[in-house]
Amino acid sequence: MIHLNELLSNPLETIPLTATIDSALCVGAGGSSGSLADKPIIHNARGQLLIPASQLKGRLRHECEKLARGLNWAVCESPNPQTMCPQRSHLKTKEDIAKSFEREDYRLDKRYHCLICQIFGNPVLPSQIIFEDLICTENPENIPEVIRPGVTLNRHRRTAEDKKLYFIETSPANAQLQFVGAIHLLPNYPIYTKPLILAGLQHIHALGGSKSAGLGWLHWKPLDIQIDEDAWCKLLPGELR
Repeated sequence: MIHLNELLSNPLETIPLTATIDSALCVGAGGSSGSLADKPIIHNARGQLLIPASQLKGRLRHECEKLARGLNWAVCESPNPQTMCPQRSHLKTKEDIAKSFEREDYRLDKRYHCLICQIFGNPVLPSQIIFEDLICTENPENIPEVIRPGVTLNRHRRTAEDKKLYFIETSPANAQLQFVGAIHLLPNYPIYTKPLILAGLQHIHALGGSKSAGLGWLHWKPLDIQIDEDAWCKLLPGELR
């Protein structure tokens, strides 16, 4: 397996991730073949279970946006490109945008970008972090196929729909499978990136589908991240410093 840093002359700063699945995991790939399930679980070319990098990035961005709003930072409305930086169509004039994004930290390339977009990117701004897929470390031959039945519910009648039985594939329950990956930080990443990532990960308690049914619950291995606390505190509101 080739890792991103092995292809670069100057390796990027990396945050290693290890997630332990406390219940069964359901990260489905609808339309895939090779399984009796209507929604098979995702595997890579080696047959290993994985959690896609795109899913982790989207979930982490969502959690970081919630934290940023709690700190009274101006944040755009993702994932709709029309309401994201620098366009933000819900703000009618340039004066509205300037008033909403008053701090100098928001200005990049003569345009305003919220602090979240400066980390995760938007349609016109490249992301400053790169995610790897989370790959299961267990030998695929030791992980049996688990098929779970389900039925579509009619929310209005509160009954099961006729002829709507389906099957999903999951990992074994309570197997404590470990998934490893990494987040790579590009040069000149914002100083508040690490604290937000660390805090955002602590708010992610489940990944994949059927989380409300108890699937995909996990915990993270403690992260050893060095944070510039003085620089970080400058971004906090005065009452939180």
